[in-house]
Amino acid sequence: MSVTFLPVKASGIDYLVDAGPLIGLLDRSDQWHGWSRETLTILDERLATTETAVAEACHRLKRLRPALGELIKMIEEQRVLLVPVLAEQSARVGELLAKYPEMDAGDATLVVLSELYPRAKLITVDDDFRRYRRSRNQVIPLVIPE
Repeated sequence: MSVTFLPVKASGIDYLVDAGPLIGLLDRSDQWHGWSRETLTILDERLATTETAVAEACHRLKRLRPALGELIKMIEEQRVLLVPVLAEQSARVGELLAKYPEMDAGDATLVVLSELYPRAKLITVDDDFRRYRRSRNQVIPLVIPE
């Protein structure tokens, strides 16, 4: 089965999602399960993310086959929209990785995704996003546990 990336207007996406909340939603033993389930269920909106973030979630869910299958189903049903950031914005991803030595590629792709969808809020459990900045030193709007 081939994946088709649908062009989506920036105004059509209100929320971006990191791997952590996806893992938390699907893994009952995850420390963020309650928060992730509550947050993502209340929103009931299509979420955009990157292929790199999904790869991280798939890796973390590999031993939980039903959860992994549910994540794939969410993508297939387009409840989670994959945006090919690494393939299309690799230079910008590289700039971010050089600027933030502690940043991984998944986080860098999500910062770029936030630049592409500037009105969207990033749902994450990762405090590092509080210090990462988009271009022009803009703060990334977050939905994050307190």
